[in-house]
Amino acid sequence: MLGLILAGGSGTRLGLGEKPLVRVRDQPMLWYVVQAFLEAGEEVFVVTTRKTPYTANWCRAQGIETVLTGGSGYIADIAEAAGALDLDTPFFTCGADLPCLTGTVIRSVASAHQQSGLPACSTWVPVSLRGARGYSVHSSMLIDQTPVTPAGLNILDGSMMDQEQEELQLICTDPALVCNVNTRGDLLLAEQDCRSRPPSSPPGKSARR
Repeated sequence: MLGLILAGGSGTRLGLGEKPLVRVRDQPMLWYVVQAFLEAGEEVFVVTTRKTPYTANWCRAQGIETVLTGGSGYIADIAEAAGALDLDTPFFTCGADLPCLTGTVIRSVASAHQQSGLPACSTWVPVSLRGARGYSVHSSMLIDQTPVTPAGLNILDGSMMDQEQEELQLICTDPALVCNVNTRGDLLLAEQDCRSRPPSSPPGKSARR
């Protein structure tokens, strides 16, 4: 299942330039997310906009495929990228700010989605878990009476982009999804939480798919 990594936002809350390139343990956050999808055996495209030219340049230097969208917003950019790539099967969408993400988590979400039989899947983290660790929470809702916040990893069906898609709402407690970087405080926590994950070097052009 192809993964679209959304890397086109301005990152104003973090205030450290292009957010996907902010470093965690000496590697851009974006690389950890790319690495997780490669570990899961998935093809990856990074979705950039004119707000993130250095991110696009970094991807090109590493041999990572990109698709440029208009930057009209998260949903609009997903739809535009899906159209540009002619996606007509389920695909992942993921933020570039999940540096603890792993291939194991991606495979687990893919399996839950397949078993549900539904077109789409959204992932959620209990507010209590993110708050207990100290990460910022900017939005929340109730699922089965549990306050949750978006985890940033979702699945959509490319053949249904012009319509509302019934989704599996998957509550996840894996620490890999608790770590979400939106503020400088989040970044400090991510440095600690990613220590158990050895950072590997970006793939270089030989890894282009």
